[in-house]
Amino acid sequence: MNEYEVMQQKLLACEYEIGREIIGQKEIVRSVLLAILSGGNVLLEGMPGLGKTRLVNTISHVLDLSFKRIQFTPDLMPGDITGTNIMVRDAENTSFRFEAGPIFANIILADEVNRATPKTQSALLEAMQEHSVTVGNVSHATPEPFFVLATQNPIETEGTYPLPEAQLDRFMFKLLVPFPSKMELAGILALTENPVSGAAQKVLNANELQTAINMIKELPLADSVMDYILNIIMATHGGNRFIREGASPRAAQALVRGARARAFLEGRYNVSFEDVDSVVYPVLRHRLILSFDAISEGVNEDAVISQLLAGVKNEKSGD
Repeated sequence: MNEYEVMQQKLLACEYEIGREIIGQKEIVRSVLLAILSGGNVLLEGMPGLGKTRLVNTISHVLDLSFKRIQFTPDLMPGDITGTNIMVRDAENTSFRFEAGPIFANIILADEVNRATPKTQSALLEAMQEHSVTVGNVSHATPEPFFVLATQNPIETEGTYPLPEAQLDRFMFKLLVPFPSKMELAGILALTENPVSGAAQKVLNANELQTAINMIKELPLADSVMDYILNIIMATHGGNRFIREGASPRAAQALVRGARARAFLEGRYNVSFEDVDSVVYPVLRHRLILSFDAISEGVNEDAVISQLLAGVKNEKSGD
């Protein structure tokens, strides 16, 4: 096997090990892994108790990455996340020393991120995009690789604040965590009440993960596939009555990176239209701002995306 095939087998082994700890969420596990292989952040939405925190914890273990959990609450302050300068006095003078906050780890679990105030939520913005934190006049780099995996409760639940658009756009994927089926629920109870011997095993380390990310960046993207991606993004700005604001250029970047990662996991060295289709919903669903028409008629983001995709495919077939 060549180096690409060896790395692909390791990544599939990661997916298998994560699946040993997470019952019935294969699509969610695959999607989170795709985002990580693309260097992206993930927003996981679902009601409490669906295993979102366990998923993130397991991923950090299997990938052997440093992990910090931040519980977002209404009284959490930005300095509780980023860290702060503290005064240090000795016999000769007084100076300031930076005391790092929990943001300095490879994987940050921002648990129930929408329970904190918008001011505190915004403390994540610089780290999510620039992988650095500025306190005072000094910037401090986060460890590499760096990912924010945030969980949020549906906005209708009590005590939540909507995430600002600028922060939503910095999440590569928004994934909807479903309630398990009866069979899956039985498997969850069996796993938690009678744990099998041996937890999920470590498969990769930070350096190997960075190597995989670099390999995926090199996968070729045909002009026709790139044009398909551009047409999808432009369709969100095409006067659809259900869309008030369309997707940003970051969405196009996320489609490219996510499609490349999926092609790699599927054992292919070129990106297909199917790869793009597989990531378009998690890439776009949090980036579209729906119009009053959509809200009043009960049309959600996924339904609008389906409509957009159908239109783009019809135009493509008509060429």
